[in-house]
Amino acid sequence: MRIPACIAITALLPYMLAAQSADGLGFQDRFRLSVARTPAKIRIDGIAGEQAWQAALPAGNFREKWPNDKQMAKRRTTVQACFDEEYLYFFIHASDTTPYIAQTLKRDNGLYDSDAFSIALDPVNERTNGFLFSVTPYNVQSEDLVTASSTSDELNFSWDNKWFSATRRTDTGWSAEIAIPFKTLRYRADKTVWGINFLRSDLKNNQYSSWTHMPTNFNFFDFGYSGALVWQEPPPPPGTNISFIPYTTGGVRSNTLSGEPTTGRFNAGFDGKVSVTPSLNLDLTLNPDFSQIEVDRQVTNLTRFNIFFPERRTFFLENDDVFSNYGIPPIKPFYSRRIGLDPQGRQIPIIGGLRLSGNIDKRTRIGLMNMQTLARGAYAAQNFTAASFNTRVQSRSLVKGYFLNRQGFTGGKDWEDPLEAFGRNAGLQYDFVDKAGKWNAWASWHHSFKPGQGMNDRYVDLGLGYLTKPLELIIDWSDVGDKYHTDMGFNRRIENYDALTGNIIRRGFRQNYSTLTWRRFPEGRRIVQTRWKLEAFNVWNRDMTPNESNASLSWENVFRSTANLSLQVTRVGNHLPLHTDFTGGGYPPLPPGRYEHWQGGIEYSSDGRRLFIMQLQGNVGGFFNGNLTQLAATLTWRAQPWGNFALYAEHARLRFPHPYGKTDLLLIAPRIEVNFSNSVFWTTFVQLNTQNNNFNVNSRLQWRFRPMSDLFLVYTDNYFSNPFLQQKDRAIVFKLNWWLNL
Repeated sequence: MRIPACIAITALLPYMLAAQSADGLGFQDRFRLSVARTPAKIRIDGIAGEQAWQAALPAGNFREKWPNDKQMAKRRTTVQACFDEEYLYFFIHASDTTPYIAQTLKRDNGLYDSDAFSIALDPVNERTNGFLFSVTPYNVQSEDLVTASSTSDELNFSWDNKWFSATRRTDTGWSAEIAIPFKTLRYRADKTVWGINFLRSDLKNNQYSSWTHMPTNFNFFDFGYSGALVWQEPPPPPGTNISFIPYTTGGVRSNTLSGEPTTGRFNAGFDGKVSVTPSLNLDLTLNPDFSQIEVDRQVTNLTRFNIFFPERRTFFLENDDVFSNYGIPPIKPFYSRRIGLDPQGRQIPIIGGLRLSGNIDKRTRIGLMNMQTLARGAYAAQNFTAASFNTRVQSRSLVKGYFLNRQGFTGGKDWEDPLEAFGRNAGLQYDFVDKAGKWNAWASWHHSFKPGQGMNDRYVDLGLGYLTKPLELIIDWSDVGDKYHTDMGFNRRIENYDALTGNIIRRGFRQNYSTLTWRRFPEGRRIVQTRWKLEAFNVWNRDMTPNESNASLSWENVFRSTANLSLQVTRVGNHLPLHTDFTGGGYPPLPPGRYEHWQGGIEYSSDGRRLFIMQLQGNVGGFFNGNLTQLAATLTWRAQPWGNFALYAEHARLRFPHPYGKTDLLLIAPRIEVNFSNSVFWTTFVQLNTQNNNFNVNSRLQWRFRPMSDLFLVYTDNYFSNPFLQQKDRAIVFKLNWWLNL
């Protein structure tokens, strides 16, 4: 399988390079917005009362981007720009009718599920990295960093910085006035053409429109399709940009499970941000505290392997891509949750760390990070170092490389297991993207270094992708040795648990993932997109004996109302290498052997613009030598724009033949979100998970008393679900952080 993949990539590469070398887009010649200096200060009030707005030429004529890209936008949108010594200003007017659709008043929400306007800004104009700023009619702000590999699913709005906006709503439309400090951006003052694009979310028409005319299958922040922001004179130098964010936290905690008495605690630390150059940033942290971070969302795990939980800590999320965009989702050499968290997600104290990231020239980005943790329980103190670079080649392609090092500290004692002394990884990756963004190819080599491991300590990945509006093809091949370790990463499949002996056995594997998607865009009013998708996933042991195979065919209809209906049928084949337990409760585990079964699934989502939203999911069929019935539902009621009340419930019913037993797994997770204003938010999240034997309450009150400065009050309570409501631990803490610009 590996040789055909290499041949395919090698054979197609000359054609892809030829496609990349021809610049047929010319977007920045066709879409240009002029920005001139304003002689008077702009007052940010959502009203175009200043003379600068009377003189500035607008950009308009937005074109529909989704659900189709064949017509002009139904409602008119205009954008103007100007600047002074401190700020880059935008004024937006969006024709509309009341009521406006607003899912929430909470910051960093609403880009796609509310009426909104977004700016994608590429100051270096190299079509790779940039900034995203978004605002809703209710002045809910969101911002994020955008990279060449960013997708809509990867936007986490973890990047926070100061910028200002005000909005006005009328019966015929809404307007927004935006001021982005030059200190917030990274740019060269001699650059007089920046890349830029705009997106309008018009939810009542279920339409997303963009300024440049982009194909439906590309993100609007794909800078290969950006227009030009043309400066009438060079922008002012960005100047120094230093932010100091001290915090203090305190609270009380009790641990009923261990019998420890209730104790109080007080802590303090800080984060710092220093602009080393206009395009290179240094982040510092001393004694970081993440008590205000929302708890992980629990899931029902019906696989044989660990589940990937996303990183939620903002220090690790900002500029995360420069370290984490290696490998494929099930096999990631770098996974920041390995720093400062144990496998159960409990915090291990971090003394401090630093991260240097950004551009060192117009083609090359770097990332350097070092973090030091304290010892806790069975976990020794650790130092984590990561170094990475990516450099642009051709037009939009990247060559990337990294080195990772985890070093343990033993206090002079010998390690019981020499593998725990250190773990090091290095790798190189080539990501090819042609200028139009249709052809993609990737190839990577990853190596791990451990004492006495020798051969089979590498991971190789090759892939090819073709992406157009109607057709999408992805082929990926991976080869992982059994001695490939990722002390700072995530490898979902390599560790196999033997339920009979309790041992964990490392097994290398080879896998192939292929998917072919075909989309149709009907002209009728009811259905906007029909999708057929064929997926195949095959895993072999290193000796090429079969391990697992999955083949599925799915059909999906996307309705103009935003409702969605999909059906799927899947054939699964498993060669269990070890005894595996899915039921617990003292039943014998399933023995090794060959298992085959079929499953069918259905998913439905109702109109997301309504005040009451319903999402339903069902999956029935075989499961190894037994049967599975799995039902899930999410019911959401929205009190626009101040409240969201949701209930998620899931039930999985497993039945195996005698003597392998049965089980019923229940997951119930209600969530309450109340927004008292644009600066005061209260969120309560309750989770009952019988598979993990856990009942958890997490309630968080946030007051943003000034830009980027917050007071949090957080209550957490953990219980066993069986015996029901036997308490584990409880805590109530506050955290105060203050953003200071120096």
